[in-house]
Amino acid sequence: MRKNKLIIASFLMLSLFAACTKVIDVKETDFIGGDVAFKTVDNVESGIIGAYSAMNVEMGILLNSVFADEVRVAEFYNSATVHEWQYASTDISIRDNFTAFPLYYRIVDRANRVLEAIPNIKAANATQQATLDRVKGEALFLRAFSHFELYRYYSNTADGNALALAYMETPSLAPKARITVAPYFQKLNADLVAAKALLPAANTDIYRASRLAVTALQARAALYIKDYANAITYTNEYITAFPLATRTNFPSIWKDANNSEVVFKLSRTTTAGGRIGALYRGTSANASNIGTITWRPSSALLAAYNPTTDIRYSTYFFDEPLLKANASRSANSILINKYAGTAYGTPGELLADAKVFRTGEMYLIRAEAKAETGDLTGAAADLNTLRAARISAYVNESFATKDALITAIMTERFKELPFEGHRFFDAKRRNLPITRLAADAQGTALSLPAGNFRFLLPIPNSEIQANPLMVQNPGYTN
Repeated sequence: MRKNKLIIASFLMLSLFAACTKVIDVKETDFIGGDVAFKTVDNVESGIIGAYSAMNVEMGILLNSVFADEVRVAEFYNSATVHEWQYASTDISIRDNFTAFPLYYRIVDRANRVLEAIPNIKAANATQQATLDRVKGEALFLRAFSHFELYRYYSNTADGNALALAYMETPSLAPKARITVAPYFQKLNADLVAAKALLPAANTDIYRASRLAVTALQARAALYIKDYANAITYTNEYITAFPLATRTNFPSIWKDANNSEVVFKLSRTTTAGGRIGALYRGTSANASNIGTITWRPSSALLAAYNPTTDIRYSTYFFDEPLLKANASRSANSILINKYAGTAYGTPGELLADAKVFRTGEMYLIRAEAKAETGDLTGAAADLNTLRAARISAYVNESFATKDALITAIMTERFKELPFEGHRFFDAKRRNLPITRLAADAQGTALSLPAGNFRFLLPIPNSEIQANPLMVQNPGYTN
């Protein structure tokens, strides 16, 4: 009897093994790998559009506003963890959704699959070859852009021996270890050089990468790693091609009526792209029932401008009469106008394209780089040129020391680039504190000291668990 039971058990195990083997052998019918999906020029063209579709700078825009001093609490407060710098590796991706890992590595993976497929595609003619070259350049640009954003979140130091992240150059699910900043940027810059040689010089489609978009990223990356000579070279190239907007044209940039200064942006003028303005207030029910105000501009930011002479004040903010007349909402009447879109309650409310690179930033990069290399006259000239373009009847200012000039440049970045995703990262790379006015803190945290470990975001706990080679940033536990 015992022998019969063993025979039956053995038969069942063999049957189960055979069944499992058959299941394993069954080919999936709902999965298309890159070797199948990307066989033609049209395939990789579609593939790179898929990589663009994942692009998202909104998280960085909101993060830099909320983590820094660009906004203050308005009518609805649901971001205490991040606004008060109390986030941890286990909650930052759950409660406040500020984790760059799935976002940017997804884009990297899509770009890498396109890059892997291109060498196996034979172009039928010169036109197809030109398309393949362009798509390859776009994939390299998107890969570099995504890795740079990851660096800004989780590293952001010019110390070449400090940890950056894994630089993914092939599609892979295998665990990867973090590498240091020096080799990380060698790979990133190599991608940009290769991309630049393949992309068109003319900016025929502002929603896709061009040679000057690469130049802009090269300039930004050079600033972050303190490669000031190249930062000057690249900004020279950009500024020559894209001068500053006139005072008349500048407000229209933010209504998407013109593309002055802008070399690359993300389409957000349909609801499918998302409403950037909704980062700061809710959509309105109708023309008079304005949506909930989640964040209003900080007192520190508003006070930085001359509201009468500086075109940026009326471009970036507006004082809403409907709210001023409402006793319960009047304290929140000054709204962020940068991404306001069309009128309240209309389909285009809070819709505006995301401007990724523009000339105002390039002037400030060049000014900072010149100041750091001892060219105080040139740095002051760039700062004064930018101010004169924004401020009516502006009188040039002179600066006696490098420190005074750097302070002025950082203040100008505060005024020129709010709600564009720079303020918190700027403080981190310059080793500056985040200091809020008491009126803006409203009982929340007033200051994040320079060099505090929270300037580096925690590697998400899910990534630590999935990747045994991953190293957490200092100060965080899992």
